[in-house]
Amino acid sequence: MIFKNIHIGQMINDRVAESGIEVSRICNFLKCQEKEIEEMYKAKSINTEILLKWSKLLEYDFFRIYSQHIILYAPSMVANNTKTKKSSLPQFRKNVYTKEIIDFILELIVTNKMTKDEVIIKYRIPKTTLYKWIIKYKKNEI
Repeated sequence: MIFKNIHIGQMINDRVAESGIEVSRICNFLKCQEKEIEEMYKAKSINTEILLKWSKLLEYDFFRIYSQHIILYAPSMVANNTKTKKSSLPQFRKNVYTKEIIDFILELIVTNKMTKDEVIIKYRIPKTTLYKWIIKYKKNEI
């Protein structure tokens, strides 16, 4: 699964190939040389400011890949017993569940790797949300 082991340079390279954008345009937009772009393709991670530029140029939200990783693989706040502290950073009320995340969660249930209750606890998905997904996406499989 692409969300577990992220190699952002490879993903950028794949997106460039899909979009057909010329290297000269990329160099001009990022204000760098072709050699630097090749190095970015080889990099497992890159600077967020540069990643933001890539996202704009390629019209693809590369940050969402990291968000999905956090949703799937970060330890639960409940499991850590951490209390919510006030923060100056923005607080997000809802997780963003993509089709890939929904499919992943439902696959865990269908293959009996996790029960519905285990999914609800581990991924902090509201019970009503999970059951709506089951009805909407996997009517007869679960």
